Amino acid sequence: MRLSHGRLAVLALCALAPAGCGGERQDAGAPSGAFALAVTDASFPARQRIAEPATLRLEVANTGERDVPELAVTVETEPGTEGQAPASFAQRGDDPALASAARPVWVLDAGPSGGESTYANTWAVGPLGEGRTRTLEWRLTAVRPGSYTVAWRLAPALEGEVTLADGRTAGAFDVTIADDPVPARVDGDGDVIRGGAP
Repeated sequence: MRLSHGRLAVLALCALAPAGCGGERQDAGAPSGAFALAVTDASFPARQRIAEPATLRLEVANTGERDVPELAVTVETEPGTEGQAPASFAQRGDDPALASAARPVWVLDAGPSGGESTYANTWAVGPLGEGRTRTLEWRLTAVRPGSYTVAWRLAPALEGEVTLADGRTAGAFDVTIADDPVPARVDGDGDVIRGGAP
């Protein structure tokens, strides 16, 4: 049987790149199945003020019989306008002249250690062994007054066909940020004291 030049080219490419022509899938080593996680404690002050530091804290437990391969947490502030995409600790504006559509509600001073990922609004903090617990913290400073809802949800991995067993794996905080800044004064040593009476 004679092969056309086109078929010969396809066969040659398959010989050079077997993964693209029926070889092993790129996600062949990705985790799969159900994992059991639960948030045992969650806190974020419901009333805050401009320039006031606050900490969003989640305590996450692996309640199952399998190690969680990559604990990931997505945090999103509900949009101020229906139909807009949520943003992490921010809301999107409508001004097309802005370089970034997301306008911060909080400044993120520090997220969970080692949690940066390529996914928007998601922090991946590594494995969580069977029976282990980890506390995740986002240290923030409020910069925009108003009322907001900050939602969070867990995932056991960033890729693969994974699911979560029943448990507290998502939630939200309703937060009001007052327009008046935190009272501050400078003490005798030159240190700024916030929250105390002048």
